[in-house]
Amino acid sequence: MSNVFSVDGAHSGGATTVSFGERFQSSEQFDHIFREGMALVERTASYLDGPGRKEAKTLSGTAGVLYATESMRLTTRLLDLASWLLIRRALREGEITEEEAQKKRRRVKLQAFGRPSHVKGYSDLPNGLRGLIEESFALHDRISQLDRAMTKLQEADALSGPAPNPVAQQVGLLERAFASKLS
Repeated sequence: MSNVFSVDGAHSGGATTVSFGERFQSSEQFDHIFREGMALVERTASYLDGPGRKEAKTLSGTAGVLYATESMRLTTRLLDLASWLLIRRALREGEITEEEAQKKRRRVKLQAFGRPSHVKGYSDLPNGLRGLIEESFALHDRISQLDRAMTKLQEADALSGPAPNPVAQQVGLLERAFASKLS
């Protein structure tokens, strides 16, 4: 008796492979992360154009340079995260193919510049900027982990090909063993 079941729980004669990437992209978790990421982009833009601009003008020379550096890094990190999210959503909606998504994904750099909290003068930055930086790193860490998991699973699927059939392998060995006895 076979103990293989399909994704929906129905008894099946063969194994069913579930793609983590496809399942995640279709999930509420993806929708949540997507909304969270886009909201962070909007909050950051509002902060940098409004209160952040005013706060930056009050900073001393060194702190002003650090503010400019970290706000640019924050913006770059968020653009990369938003690009990743938009590529995944476009793939889910059927707007692009898997091949197009992979090509676009290779252009997105999910690099984590060093955490600035240890940099001299970081504590002199406005709380608003520091909070956004920390939120962006938390989101970056989650998306990077998802991306690694999805990439490894895609690579494993591409390399593995169809799963070997152990019964067919045993039958082949038996056929070869008997064929050599008959010759």
